Amino acid sequence: MEKNFIVETSARHVHVTKEHLEILFGEGYELTKKKDLSQPGQFACNERVTVIGTKGQFPAVSILGPVRPATQVEISASDARTLGVSAPVRESGDIAGSAPCKLVGPKGEVEISEGVIIAKRHIHMTPADAENFGVKDKDIVNVKIDSPERSLVFGDVVVRVSDKFALAMHIDTDESNAVLAPAGTKGEIVK
Repeated sequence: MEKNFIVETSARHVHVTKEHLEILFGEGYELTKKKDLSQPGQFACNERVTVIGTKGQFPAVSILGPVRPATQVEISASDARTLGVSAPVRESGDIAGSAPCKLVGPKGEVEISEGVIIAKRHIHMTPADAENFGVKDKDIVNVKIDSPERSLVFGDVVVRVSDKFALAMHIDTDESNAVLAPAGTKGEIVK
């Protein structure tokens, strides 16, 4: 069985609750799918919002669907500096005590008191993938990424195992730029 996996760049994006979606886009509004993402059931939407921090803002930030139980904004460390927010490095969904921001849509705006994070780099795996790689859920591993000009080893990569996942590593744009990762980049767990 193959011992490497695709490495995907996860650009800044927003996950919203149904309540916040309706405030931003109007009562009864539903997300519209632009394209499926690698993780089953996840999709990029046509809808975009402006993300505003204390120092700066990003217009036209993509929303990813489906709606979630909590609104969350995932950005890079460079993005956090531009916005002027102290976003912690966290796993998706772990937003307690994270940074605030304002989201502005075509119909309204929402101030979130927490929810802005820098996503911890991670590998999505099925249970069969985890067995193949000799890891388990929440393991922390090192991943080597070969690049024509800037190969490197990423430490502190969390393994996330679920039968709802598809095998792929996710890094943010800062990390992708550090390795000059072209589309189709592969990673390999190294001890």
